[in-house]
Amino acid sequence: MANQLPVNTKNGGSGVNGCCTPAADKAPQKMSVPPRRVIPIIFLPGIMGSNLRMSAERQAEIRKSNNIAWRPDDLRESVALLKASPADRQRQMDPAATEVDIYLPDAATGDASVSARRRHTLNGINVGLNVGVDTPLLTDDAPSPGYRKTKEMRARERGWSEIYFDSYRTILETCEQHLHQISAYGFWRNICDIDPKTWGAEPSSNLKPISLEECKKTMKGCWFPVHAMGYNWLESNEDSGVKVAKRIRQLMEKYREEKYQCEKVIILTHSMGGLVARAAIHPKMGGLNSEVLGIVHGVMPAIGAPATYKRMRSGFEEGMLGFSISAKVLGNFGDEVTAVLANSCGGLELLPTKEYGNHWLDIRQKEKILLSLPRNGDPYNEIYLARGKWYGLLKSEWINPANLENSSLEQSFSLVKRVAKFHDSIKLTYHN
Repeated sequence: MANQLPVNTKNGGSGVNGCCTPAADKAPQKMSVPPRRVIPIIFLPGIMGSNLRMSAERQAEIRKSNNIAWRPDDLRESVALLKASPADRQRQMDPAATEVDIYLPDAATGDASVSARRRHTLNGINVGLNVGVDTPLLTDDAPSPGYRKTKEMRARERGWSEIYFDSYRTILETCEQHLHQISAYGFWRNICDIDPKTWGAEPSSNLKPISLEECKKTMKGCWFPVHAMGYNWLESNEDSGVKVAKRIRQLMEKYREEKYQCEKVIILTHSMGGLVARAAIHPKMGGLNSEVLGIVHGVMPAIGAPATYKRMRSGFEEGMLGFSISAKVLGNFGDEVTAVLANSCGGLELLPTKEYGNHWLDIRQKEKILLSLPRNGDPYNEIYLARGKWYGLLKSEWINPANLENSSLEQSFSLVKRVAKFHDSIKLTYHN
């Protein structure tokens, strides 16, 4: 059996480093040259799916031992936030004092005893091809006395450690493995030659099943390295879309500098990540549309979700979703959730838009509906900006428990008005 050598991406994957073996080892060393055409897969997670770090000033202010603002893979950090007061939550998850915890070897962690490499450690990446060769790029270096890279290190460089890895690892590993291994067995058997109606396609669309041969023909000569890109989900998705678009262009340029043909990317999103992607391709925001081959959205709140209103008023009730770190951290009660989301443009952008329609908020007395809102197609003025109404979205006493300078009822109203403009701007923005 041949010993597979790791793929070196520089110079178009045309170079590789071999290794010396004992004379008794007669197995040849095999080099695989990846296709020259690269179409990166960019995964954008949902709300609370990106790791955040806080500014040095905020860390000092709250006397925290490190600068982690949100990293759900770290159980100790999550447990600490579960016990936090509304004021503590607001301070630690303040959009003005946080940013994505992107992996950089020399990035500060706020703790001299923990390096960025250690914080961003990934364990046990599970990707491999049935032919006995690891997926291109995500390979361990061959045994040698010098410095060796593992596939976990390479995955970290692709952004896998800047998102909630325990939650998203399956989709990252599945795409990384099976997009490079098309066969009539296993994974692809569940996709090819299957009636699209099985996947929820509109019955009247007359879409035909895609065949295995069509997939092979379409994907021949292409390479699909899977990247993850986090974003600050506390900020407006418009701002996140602009930043993600910039990062994608930089990634494409990096591949071109390494002698690959990289003209397009495919974006895969979960929940709020869909709003970020739509902002990224918007002509007046990220302007990325021409560089995107396609976008696959998963459970995107395209026109918002009434549950956002409910959680800001009543919290995440015990046991309603089973144990969820994200739900528990945002809070069991409305005051805990509002302390974070009322100051977060990104969170507020999950509220229902005008396109959601009227009468999604029913106020009942037993079976009798006393009031049903919105009535005039304007949830912003009828509900979110309502003053002096008990059913209004924002309770002033819940907004700023930490007494931060940049937080108040008026500031939250300003955020809602920005949310309305964002909703209106992207309502027709989808990739084509």
